[in-house]
Amino acid sequence: MSDLSPILSLPYLLPSQAQKHVTHNEALQLLDALVQLRVIAFDAETPPLEPSPGASYALGDTPTAAWSGWSQHLAIWQGEGWLFVMPLPGWRAWGADTEELRVWQGSTWELPPSETQNLDHIGINASADASNRLTVAAPASLFTHEGAGHQVKLNKSGLAETAALLFQSNWNGRAELGLLGSNDFSIKTSSGGSWQNSLG
Repeated sequence: MSDLSPILSLPYLLPSQAQKHVTHNEALQLLDALVQLRVIAFDAETPPLEPSPGASYALGDTPTAAWSGWSQHLAIWQGEGWLFVMPLPGWRAWGADTEELRVWQGSTWELPPSETQNLDHIGINASADASNRLTVAAPASLFTHEGAGHQVKLNKSGLAETAALLFQSNWNGRAELGLLGSNDFSIKTSSGGSWQNSLG
């Protein structure tokens, strides 16, 4: 039987072992560092001058100074020196600098994959709701090609329904163009009250 646990390499207490507290404290240090892992920074390269006890960093490819030679390891300050641990694929860490959760893929810390099909709604810099299931607040929105052309499609379910672009000012409709209650293309305008057919 190995003297270390298979996943976290925690040292086991052995029969008739002297100074058992040393082995026990070493295991506690590892558990304290790795359970609910939170790193100050991902891809860190330079050790801080005065780290706080328990400060953890996910090292990059070319760490320097006291971290030199420990690329892609976790570096945890123990108060008297650095503890270095090589993460295993699937380990998760919260990044204090980026405020995001990442997963170790064996060579890089990556954002966990997220399900993007059949979402209830999406709000980008804004709050979506049951009617406006996609809501975007931004200075501009860009739809571009992927090697050729690009189409924006508005589809309606039946003749009497509407498929249109609505232009508003301070949330009041001013102009609307599209298939407005029929299959004929038309443009309607409003000064803030009733709508007028401008083109059909």
